[in-house]
Amino acid sequence: MGILSKLGMSTDLVNGMAERLRAGIPDLIARDPQRYAPMMRTMAIRCSGCSAQANCRSLQARSSRLDAAPMYCVNKTALDALRRRR
Repeated sequence: MGILSKLGMSTDLVNGMAERLRAGIPDLIARDPQRYAPMMRTMAIRCSGCSAQANCRSLQARSSRLDAAPMYCVNKTALDALRRRR
């Protein structure tokens, strides 16, 4: 898989996890793009190096809502913090 495909897939996974957590990343980016767009980019890059992407895809396929990011998520701390911010 090429780097752009991997980053695109990782961005989709981060967005999907944020959506299930009701973290509101699109709203945050719209409100303060200088702060939250780089955070989203960092989370996508971090996700692209994660070895648990298959687990994440499976979890997202089974769950429309989550109360917290799974323990294996490399973005758990950031996603949980964004969720609490809402």
